[in-house]
Amino acid sequence: MSANTTTGLNRRGFLKTGAAGAAGLVIGFYLPAGQLEAFAEPVAMMPPASLNAWIEISTTDLVTIVIDKSEMGQGILTALCMIAAEELDCDWKKIRTEFAPAAKEYFNPAFGMQGTGGSSSVRSSWDPLRKAGAAARMMLLQAAATVWKVDKSTCRTENGVIYHDASNLSTVYGNVAKPASKLAVPQDVPLKDPKKYRIIGKSTKRLDTPEKVDGSAQFGIDVRQGAMLYAVVARCPVFGGKVASFDATKAKAVPGVKSVVQISSGVAVVADNTWAAMQGRRALDVKWDEGPNANATSEGISKLFADQMAQSGAQARKEGDAASALMGAAQKIEAVYEAPYLAHATMEPLNATANVIAGRVDVWAPVQFQTMAQAMAAKAAGVKPENAFIHTTFLGGGFGRKAGTDFVIEAVETSKAMSRPVKLTWSREDDTQHDFYRPASYAKLSAGIGADGWPVAWTTRVACPSIMEAWFPGSTKNNLDPSSVDGVADLPYSIPNILVDYVRTEPGIPVGFWRSVGASQNGFFSECFMDELAAAAKKDPYEFRRHLLNKSPRHLAVLELAALKAGWDMPLPAGRYRGIAVLEAFQSYAAQVVEISVDRQAKTLRVHRVVCAVDVGRVVNPANIAMQSESAVVYGLSAALYGEISIEGGRVKQSNFNNYQMLRLDAMPTVEVHIVPSEVKPTGAGELSVPPLAPALCNAIFAATGKRIRRLPIRAEDLA
Repeated sequence: MSANTTTGLNRRGFLKTGAAGAAGLVIGFYLPAGQLEAFAEPVAMMPPASLNAWIEISTTDLVTIVIDKSEMGQGILTALCMIAAEELDCDWKKIRTEFAPAAKEYFNPAFGMQGTGGSSSVRSSWDPLRKAGAAARMMLLQAAATVWKVDKSTCRTENGVIYHDASNLSTVYGNVAKPASKLAVPQDVPLKDPKKYRIIGKSTKRLDTPEKVDGSAQFGIDVRQGAMLYAVVARCPVFGGKVASFDATKAKAVPGVKSVVQISSGVAVVADNTWAAMQGRRALDVKWDEGPNANATSEGISKLFADQMAQSGAQARKEGDAASALMGAAQKIEAVYEAPYLAHATMEPLNATANVIAGRVDVWAPVQFQTMAQAMAAKAAGVKPENAFIHTTFLGGGFGRKAGTDFVIEAVETSKAMSRPVKLTWSREDDTQHDFYRPASYAKLSAGIGADGWPVAWTTRVACPSIMEAWFPGSTKNNLDPSSVDGVADLPYSIPNILVDYVRTEPGIPVGFWRSVGASQNGFFSECFMDELAAAAKKDPYEFRRHLLNKSPRHLAVLELAALKAGWDMPLPAGRYRGIAVLEAFQSYAAQVVEISVDRQAKTLRVHRVVCAVDVGRVVNPANIAMQSESAVVYGLSAALYGEISIEGGRVKQSNFNNYQMLRLDAMPTVEVHIVPSEVKPTGAGELSVPPLAPALCNAIFAATGKRIRRLPIRAEDLA
């Protein structure tokens, strides 16, 4: 769905170009910023750079919107079209979409590169897409007015049609698209008064649903190329290990196997179909140099983290004198919390199709970060970055995993070795055992409560690996990774003395961005510990938070809305219990109330109801906010109830959904989503509702059993 070549732009705001054939008007909006040059090495974080949102209107009256973000089920394709279409005032039924190629013109200013993550898509596209739509509309109006020999101000648009009411003239956009493309692009075009929005703010069906239902949507795993071969890779089961030697004799004897080649990550078995390649891999004899991590265990990693608690770390937040306040407090509460490594477990396993030919490489893949994929594909193929073409497909889930480039590199290296197009596929076992995991994390929390029952001090020390240093070496300052303390360094409560520090600890297990990143574990730590303080002060956990959020109005608003809709002040049926949590993530706010029952004899738990309240700024598509919140509840529940990647002998013990479980249909609770009305700029919704789930659930378990859950996932013994 993307072009093979990129379009160069100048750096002066709007730019238009003519196009041949059916194309009439092509327009984009450019945000001047820093520049990231073509590169063949892994990129470092750069200052905010450019974003181009392209609108093409054909002479056949079709409107094409180029989507520069990756659609991985989060509904961004529809949301971005809604933003552009609102100002363009086009016929919604005539919109089509294409995924953008990898190019500097499409850099996401949130990252300084082209990519999708951090719940940034709507936030980063809000202004550019509206301005692009408004500029295109003005050019179309001017073109029609010129043809009719009337003043542009006397013309109007509605649903893709231009009208001059005084002379009873009208025409569709496609009829004036070509003359419009020859006009100068207007600057500083006025935008719509939000009171006049007819698309933004309305629940809208997703544009990609029909093709996903009828099977015509192309995911990475659907890609086919002429004369294509298929490959799988045998990788060292121990992180950091490498090939010592291999014997391909038995593998090559498997019918359909064409070749066995060593690549940077292991040994690729290439065949005329994926099944034959997998069978060949089973027959392959590889001896591994397991490297320095061969003795790593989950228990050893936990002890490594615990040992870090004795030393001070890089300060993430310091207010007042927490140490002195703790010493003088009427009560002192201490607790240690721990969260495990987690896999992403996307529905579509990793895959990529590559074709390396003379001086060029093409990659068709479900990638989240096109700039990094382009750079690493170019490096692996030995070509210039401008000759590496990334064709982004639909993603069957991403959650941060498909920001990686390991699967792209493998496909490119194998294609280069074979001089043929190669489709590389990971099995579910490959995916589970060779992930970039959500970091395991360990936190020691202390708090002091004054004689009046309100907290006077709070400290948190976190030990975990650094995602930013793993992905962008040298990008952190003073050994402080902000993502490692998200959800605790930004504690919103009015506590006069706060100290949060971070001890970077690297056990050798690869880590990466997981849906909601640091807030996923730190929200569990901080909101469960806040509940501990409420209990120690003998105060209602909702009212306790409410009192302390007097300087955080948006936190307070979602907290109050969730409590209201959950009926916090109303008695529950016998045997039901509930917990509450509130957090900020990605400039958005969420609170949840989770209602449960516990069978203490059977040591089982049932989640009956989750009430979510969210504040994501101005809402583009309310239906999608609800869907993303529901999805986040599923993801968060799966992690809290089952999620754990455990290490033994440097290897991951889990392998598939039989021992890395997901929430099943029969365990799905009722989910209610309530949106706080807002007129501020949109923020992120895709990850927002993951972090509050675990603490709200664990706080409900405390209400039911009197037991604190300080280590995830929840175990049967926690429910006795």
